[in-house]
Amino acid sequence: MKDLSYIFLFLALIAEIFGTVGGFGSSVFFVPIANFYFDFESVLGLTAIFHLSSNLSKIVLFKKGLDKRLLINIGIPSILFVIIGGLLTKVFNNSYLELFLGLFLVILALLFLIKKELIINPVKRNAIIGGSLPGFSAGLLGTGGAIRGLTMAAFNLEKNVFIATSAFIDFLIDFSRTFVYYYNGFIHKHDMIYVPFLLVIGIVGTAIGKKILKYIPQDKFKKISLSLVLIIGIITLTNLLLKI
Repeated sequence: MKDLSYIFLFLALIAEIFGTVGGFGSSVFFVPIANFYFDFESVLGLTAIFHLSSNLSKIVLFKKGLDKRLLINIGIPSILFVIIGGLLTKVFNNSYLELFLGLFLVILALLFLIKKELIINPVKRNAIIGGSLPGFSAGLLGTGGAIRGLTMAAFNLEKNVFIATSAFIDFLIDFSRTFVYYYNGFIHKHDMIYVPFLLVIGIVGTAIGKKILKYIPQDKFKKISLSLVLIIGIITLTNLLLKI
């Protein structure tokens, strides 16, 4: 137990609560936090395992909101592209990818926050694009929830539909990329001490987030989700500047 970082575990709990309230999962917060404690390969492996517990909890707690049509249209391309992204992790320069992700999140979040009336129809073509991009990002960078959050916020979904559908898609992504990361050698034995704690944190954090959501009106939910995405984009760009 002396090798454990309890501060990291506490921050993981906060990431899970915020990820639940925002509706797009904890990896968008968990990955930047984990980067301060682990190498990039370990971050990818731990994120995939942590998210399995996190998203199973959301599926159980928000199951009544599941939209099966969106699940298929977003989920299938997400699974295909997370595998492609995972296999390409050793090919691309991560700094350029993080720069693109940060700019993408900031620009689109600001667009939908300023243009409040702007809504993208959840038709099949838009759903497929909205599934491919976060899937690819999740496989390559360890996080794609913010991009999917942007997609689903743009669809203007009811918050329970948003969270349940996003969580189910995220679970399918994590299940797929766990095998890819294992194949790549990213799941290390010395990191396994954190796994039992992260599995419990996924459940507890989701439950706390659901209780908080009861006090958030639907009209505020989209604004909160987009604001969190904007913050994530700014943090991503700031982290890159600090590395230079």
